[in-house]
Amino acid sequence: MRMRRKKHLEEKLAACENLIDLPGVTRDVRVENAKPAFLDFEEIFGNANPLEMEIGCGKGRFIVELASREPNTNFIAVEVNKSVICTAAANAKAAGLKNVVFLHTSAELLPKYVRPETLGRIYLNFSCPFPKKAYENKRLTNARFLNAYRPLLKSGAGIWQKTDNMHFFEYSIEQYTLASYVLKNVCLDLHASDFEGNIVTEYESRFLALGQPIYRLEAYPKEK
Repeated sequence: MRMRRKKHLEEKLAACENLIDLPGVTRDVRVENAKPAFLDFEEIFGNANPLEMEIGCGKGRFIVELASREPNTNFIAVEVNKSVICTAAANAKAAGLKNVVFLHTSAELLPKYVRPETLGRIYLNFSCPFPKKAYENKRLTNARFLNAYRPLLKSGAGIWQKTDNMHFFEYSIEQYTLASYVLKNVCLDLHASDFEGNIVTEYESRFLALGQPIYRLEAYPKEK
């Protein structure tokens, strides 16, 4: 279902001090065509704390809770939908958080704005599975995205993924293998496991209410 556009959206976006509205937001821009315009996150946050990123933050429930739990880590939340990211940024502001900033951009453009070897972790929570084969290259675990994320990660850092979609999970595992990632802690039913510290997202709570299992894994680029 398409989200209804908020009234006075541009004014609300401009009022969000924790949101960076980047130009050229598009799902069709290829990484290799994006010229670097790196953001200075030490200047943005006012410190040199470790950086982690969530791609596809939705309304921000996960990133707001995570940033609240870990005040000495800085978080970058990425979202392409203007209406959704406006809500997420407002929620973080209402929580008084200073360690999370929101980027309104598409995942394709992240190498344009984020320096190599910057991130200690990437979170992919309930990314759209784009079930039709014709849209496979839009999946955030498609090998072209995984190859774009790789240089952004610090040595030893990886991707933490959660999804309710079994077919998307299987597809993701195939793509991680193709992109030379090593899988760890693969879980076919997160809430029946002994994993500690899980933060339940908006979508996750909905699927749990339906009795659906949540799939989880960690993926780490193979060291050269």
